[in-house]
Amino acid sequence: MGWMFLKDLLSGVNKHSTGIGQIWLAVVFIFRVLVYMVAAEHVWKDEQKEFECNIRQPGCENVCFDYFFPVSQVRLWALQLIMVSTPSLLVVLHVAYCEGREKKHRKKLYVSLGTMDGGLWYTYLISLIVKISFEIGFLVLFYKLYDGFSVPYLMKCDLKPCPNTVDCFMSKPTEKTIFILFMVITSCLCIVLNFIEVGFLVLKCLMKCSLQKYSKRLKFSVCEGPHLRLVECGETGAPLPLQNRPSASTISTAQPSETQLLCNIQKG
Repeated sequence: MGWMFLKDLLSGVNKHSTGIGQIWLAVVFIFRVLVYMVAAEHVWKDEQKEFECNIRQPGCENVCFDYFFPVSQVRLWALQLIMVSTPSLLVVLHVAYCEGREKKHRKKLYVSLGTMDGGLWYTYLISLIVKISFEIGFLVLFYKLYDGFSVPYLMKCDLKPCPNTVDCFMSKPTEKTIFILFMVITSCLCIVLNFIEVGFLVLKCLMKCSLQKYSKRLKFSVCEGPHLRLVECGETGAPLPLQNRPSASTISTAQPSETQLLCNIQKG
């Protein structure tokens, strides 16, 4: 299987990821892709040939193997890795689309293409939600297909054309169970990292929105404060000449009593 495309894809996403996303990427490469390439493929090699039943009835072993393993475990693991990694393609496509628009219009349309803000924030968040959905979906599928996360020593099969209930055995069940549990643990770790990253992005966005609203309210209260009207108008309510008005620094530091005093000075 060619993993170079997947490597290049995730490496491109790494440029626009948060710190938590980079940790997720390291977990995927080191604990999932490399383990699959180095060890898992060799453990499950020729698994159907190593599946044996205590009967020589033609077709019995094939039927029983297909019943207990409708999809190869190692191939399902590979499919999970591909499906979990491809949502990151949304981020790469989003950045490429923005770069294409800037080249087409020949001007700067975005402040920074790599900043986790605006449209890129929504795209990144959607990709995280899709990743979590795929991870959970494959874990549930794996559990349902194989009735758990372990490979049994003995499997009893009574399907036709088997003449009676026969005992079937899978090679290296303990080793395969260890790899499956390792896959489940790393998948759960990736789910936790994705949830943390979603919470981080949402919390950061809420804090940013709150600070913007607070700064707007503060700016509005400074500009519309009652002391400004006292300074700019005399006691009769008539506006003072522009040259007789105090400076902005004096207004901002003046207390209500000081403001009235300034008005009296200007009037005198």
